Amino acid sequence: MLAHKQALFSHLTQRWRDLFNASFDVLLYDLTSTYFEVNAADLPEGSKRRHGYSRDKRPDCPQVVIALVVTPEGLPLAYEVLPGNAADSKTLRSFLAKIESQYGKARRVWVMDRGVPTEAVLAEMRASDPPVSYLVGTPKGRLNRLEKHLIDKPWRKAREGVDVKLLEQDKELYVFAQSADRVAKERAMRRRQLKWLWARLKQLSLMEVTPQERLMKLGAARSKAPSAWRLVKTEVDKKTGALSFALERHKLRAVRRREGRYLLRTNLTESDPALLWQYYVQLVAVEEAFKTLKGDLAIRPIFHQDEERIEAHIFVAFLAYCLQITLTRRLHGLAPGLTARSALAKFAGVQMIDVHLPTTDGREIVLTRYTEPERDLRLLIGRMNLALPAQPPPKIAAAALPR
Repeated sequence: MLAHKQALFSHLTQRWRDLFNASFDVLLYDLTSTYFEVNAADLPEGSKRRHGYSRDKRPDCPQVVIALVVTPEGLPLAYEVLPGNAADSKTLRSFLAKIESQYGKARRVWVMDRGVPTEAVLAEMRASDPPVSYLVGTPKGRLNRLEKHLIDKPWRKAREGVDVKLLEQDKELYVFAQSADRVAKERAMRRRQLKWLWARLKQLSLMEVTPQERLMKLGAARSKAPSAWRLVKTEVDKKTGALSFALERHKLRAVRRREGRYLLRTNLTESDPALLWQYYVQLVAVEEAFKTLKGDLAIRPIFHQDEERIEAHIFVAFLAYCLQITLTRRLHGLAPGLTARSALAKFAGVQMIDVHLPTTDGREIVLTRYTEPERDLRLLIGRMNLALPAQPPPKIAAAALPR
């Protein structure tokens, strides 16, 4: 199967164009991992299964990294299986070359999260001919450096509920975006976590335990509420073991200023800020693809030991995702609001059964029949321009079939 992987990628782009008039001007790039419950010491030398940063919260297991490129509609263009210890920042250069060699040079916009590109790769993208455009999230450290330049810039409305500030610097455009919905969501998450941590600290302060036990319980509370922990100052008396805690209000004010706000950078200096924001929020299409692979399509567990079979297993999961996203896009036009998951659940109600009818002369008539679909499924079949096949003709056995 793996020998046909590149041919499949070329075939998919043509099919996406034919079926959905898809364009590939904007590409979303991200990485995920899938783990193996095996002992890393037993793996052969040079295996891609390695310990690394686990997005599945299983750092105890070796893993492989899967890099995926999709369109904003979620249509996959290519993927690659990388060693489990591959750093995100070292994967982009090879993937840019892979896409260029497969599909030729073109004016594409790459949308990525922070941590994926390095400064050197971004400089190469700007210097290439034609230039490769990018829109990437920016680490908070850069926001600290640019904050004084952004303070005096006026807010501009990108769309309803989203305001932006623009700053041009070094042939790049920095977009400081503020989303009202994200502010409300992140603020609610922070309040919920801080409320739980504050109540837990009160409980711990009243417990009669040794200082060592109190420190262990504090460590457990910290691991459960890491974001809120940074806003609280705790102190355990070395002699008595008494716990005191207080809210760090200056840190809380700083966090409140950053909630729901993002700093993006791009070399698309003449683009509409609303369009840039739309590009960036479409990164959820990659995240949704990863959730589908790990959820509905159950890419795990992988029981294979041979590396080629492991990659073939991931290839089959990729093909399954291609089928699922094709169904999703068809439903988008024919039955809006219906997901592929719910459509497949409805079709699962249609089953094939064999009806055995004995005759008086010792023979048996076998009727293979599918169950009649329910009313809502008949409506869906009509909307998708499908037709159920005719019921198969009966079969007559010369004698009763063995059970």
